[in-house]
Parts: sequence; C-alpha cells; structure tokens
Amino acid sequence: MTFEIDRRNLLQMLGLAAVSGSVLSQATIAFAADTDNVTIGWPSDVPSWDPNLRFVPDAQPLFKMVFDQPLDQSPDLKLIGNLITKWELKPDGLSMPFEIRSDVKFHNGDLMTMEDFKYTFVDRIKSGLKLDIANSWRTLTDIEILSPTSGVMKFSVPTPTAPQWLAFLGSYLVPKKYIESVGPEEFAKKPVGTGPYKLVDYQMNSRIVLERNDDYFGTKPKIKRVTIDIIKDPSARTAAIQSGQVDLTVNIPVREAERLGKTEGLTAEINPFTRLILLQMRNDKGFTDMAVRLAAHHAIDKAALSKAFYGGAAVPLSVPATPGTPGYLPDYKFAYDPELSKKLLADAGYTADKPATFTLAATNGQFPSDFDIARALVQMWQKVELQQIEYSKYFELNRGGQLPEATLYSFDNATGDPEIFSGYLMNPKMPFGAWKGPEIGDKILKLFVEPVYEKRIAGYKAVAQEAVETGANIPILQSVQTLVRKKSLNYVKYGNAWVLGSTMSWS
Repeated sequence: MTFEIDRRNLLQMLGLAAVSGSVLSQATIAFAADTDNVTIGWPSDVPSWDPNLRFVPDAQPLFKMVFDQPLDQSPDLKLIGNLITKWELKPDGLSMPFEIRSDVKFHNGDLMTMEDFKYTFVDRIKSGLKLDIANSWRTLTDIEILSPTSGVMKFSVPTPTAPQWLAFLGSYLVPKKYIESVGPEEFAKKPVGTGPYKLVDYQMNSRIVLERNDDYFGTKPKIKRVTIDIIKDPSARTAAIQSGQVDLTVNIPVREAERLGKTEGLTAEINPFTRLILLQMRNDKGFTDMAVRLAAHHAIDKAALSKAFYGGAAVPLSVPATPGTPGYLPDYKFAYDPELSKKLLADAGYTADKPATFTLAATNGQFPSDFDIARALVQMWQKVELQQIEYSKYFELNRGGQLPEATLYSFDNATGDPEIFSGYLMNPKMPFGAWKGPEIGDKILKLFVEPVYEKRIAGYKAVAQEAVETGANIPILQSVQTLVRKKSLNYVKYGNAWVLGSTMSWS
C-alpha cells in the first residue's frame, strides 16, 4: 500500500466521476397523478415472499406492506404495539409475557391466533427449515399459550433484545393453517399476510403490484394500489423519476438527487439514517497483521469521502454505531493520519518494493455511490485489487466465509440497538460479519446475555472501541438515503429510512 494521493487530488479525481451521471436528457416530467395509485422505483427485489427466510434489509419496506410484525416502530424508532398490544420482558431476561389483538385477519380471511405466533417463531424453526430467523430467535425455546390472546415467550438464556427483534428483520407473522395446507413453496409463490396490502402480481426482479387490504385492522392506506418497479441500476432509477415513469425513487447518486431537486415538480432529500457504511474485515489472509488493518484505516479520509459523494451529509464514523443511538461514542475519534499509516507498514516490514496487498469487494448501485467510494479507497491505498459483487452474492459469500479481506458494505440496523451493530458484526458464531476472531467475539457473546441495560450498553461501547483500535472493524460513514419524489406525493419519513406505501398520499 502506498499513499501518494492528497485530499485535493482525491476530490479532483472524484469530481471527474461526478459528471458521468449528469448527461440524462431533460425530458418532460409527467406530474399528473392518479390519487389511487403510486409507483416506486426500488433498487432490489425481495429474496423470497417467505418473509422469515432471508435477512435482506432493503426488502423490509416491501415485506412490511404485505406482512405485519408483532411490534412496530414509530418514525423516531420507539417501539410501539402492533399485533402485540402488551409485553413485559422480565428483569432476568428469561421470559416475556405478551398479549395480542383479537381482531386481526390474514388476507385469506383466517383469524390470527396465538397458534400463528408459536408456529412462526418456534414450530417453523424446529421443523428444520433453513430460516434466517433461526439465528435471531435461537434462544427462544417455547411460546406458552395461556389463552387465545395471551402467551409467554421463554428463552434458554437472557435475551435482552427480544422486544427489538419483534420489530426487526424477518420477524413477520405468517399463517400456520394456510402454510400447512399449501406447503412453504406455494406460500412463497402466493403469500398471505395480515398487512395493509395484498400481493396481486409479481414478476421476479421486475415488478411488484400491491392492492389495499380493506379489512386491515389498523389505519387503512390512502393509496389503493402500489406498484414497485425493480430498477437495479441507479442511472435507470434516475431516468425513471425524471421521466415520470415512477413517482418516487431512492438511492440514486447524490449529485443526481441534488440536480433533480431543482427540477420543477420534484423534490429531493438526503437523509442520514441508522445504517453504517463500513469495511467488513477478515482476520486472516492479507489482513492477518493488525498493523496492515490499522494502516488501511488511518489512510481513509472519511471527511473527503463524505464531501465528495454525499455533499458532506454523511457523518464520518469512528465506531460502528450511528449518532443518536445508544452505542455511539461522540467524543471518540479515530484519526485520519496517512503518515502514521506509512509508519505502521514500515514497522511491519512493508516497503514500496514489498507492498501490503489485499482484495477489496464492493457492490455497484446498492447504496448511493458505493462503487465510487470503493474506487476512491483504492486510490487512497493504491496496491489493492477491486472486485465488484452483486448484492445477492454478498450474502452467499459471507455465509460461506468466502468474502475477500475487505468488503465495502452498508450494514442496516433499523432498531439502533448496539447489539445489532457491533454484536452482529463481530459475533463469530453468526453469519452477518466476516470477522471471526475470538478476542472480540468472546466479549460479544457475554453481552448477548447481559440483562441489565446499562451494563449491556457500556459493554458494547467498550468493545466497539476495542474492535476499531485492533483493526477488527473499519466504520467509514453514516449511510444516507437519497430520495426523489414528486412534490405532490407525501410520505412519512422514518429514522431507519423505511419508505412505506401505506403512509403515502397525494396532495
């Protein structure tokens, strides 16, 4: 690794990339809106219409329109009741009594019961199905049914984040009777949920069409039909919102969002949210030496990346937590110091003739400017091989332990809880992070069963700082969501960047 490039040259180099997306024609935008319909340009499809099967963060807003979670989150990310109306995690973290609504129906007319809860969170997992919720609910041993509307979740060890997980990835209630009658494969083709919309048409990697569930137990959506066009290429999403093909889109380059925000009839937003842009680090191969990992980190000018790609809106991070969340350390800063980076490499025996080498992988278009950031990192490091991977391929490679030394990734945490930042990234027994080192992992495993909130949060703050200072984790920026919409289309903004058709309306 060498570090010849300075900040001004970096920004000049990045500025060349910034003009590449500005050649779209100034087409006339269609602003006449059918107030019963909205079309959203979305960057990725669901992995399956079985919502318990795979954890894919960008699929959550799609799942949430068809399925319900036991608990929900308000726009400021506070836990609120949903299918569950009352809950109480006991002080020892080993059980949680709860009560459910009695007036909820699945889309096929079946009444939701406690049997559906037990089936979703206990029976499906114990049946041997390879579901991602088997990881998040690995400590749940049983749901004791006390009455048609009351039960108790029982855990093998203290599970302090059980309420948060009831509102997070994969925790969607599914219908026991329907799945047992048609089988899991048919359910994934014709899903039945309790959510505010029903799935009426699906073309894989192309289009999702939802129609309002008029029997919904909660607030009924104002929009009758929501169409989601799956548009993976960010330039194509930019063209779609500019031409009026879609009414709202997300995750286009910041420069394009800023340009479109000045277009008559459109408005653009750059919203920081509870997601990290970081390097998923391995503890072997080219990163076995801690000096190389730390040298790589000290060489990253995070402020320059934010300015170049996000107009300065993305907060540079020193720990794997976003501002305002419980695990964030506002007074801790990891220094950008290329001279120290050179010294670390020299002390470890690396020279210009014998450089440290490793591979960096990145997606292209999954979050704003992802591949541009990767190319900028290569310029900062120089002696690095850059590989492009598909978003779906990332999960396969990570589960199989096949990621390269460093992977640029955007790690989602809709709850903001530090367990789902540092805990899931650094837990060697879980498939979410590439780091498998036991030094950090053993401390994380103890925090997973710490029932005292204050001790748990303090522990995660300490282990997050340790992970950074040993090069086990390289946080870069707080992620931002770019969003462009027609001015007359209203929606509710969530701190975790959920974009829900059920909250939309036309002025």
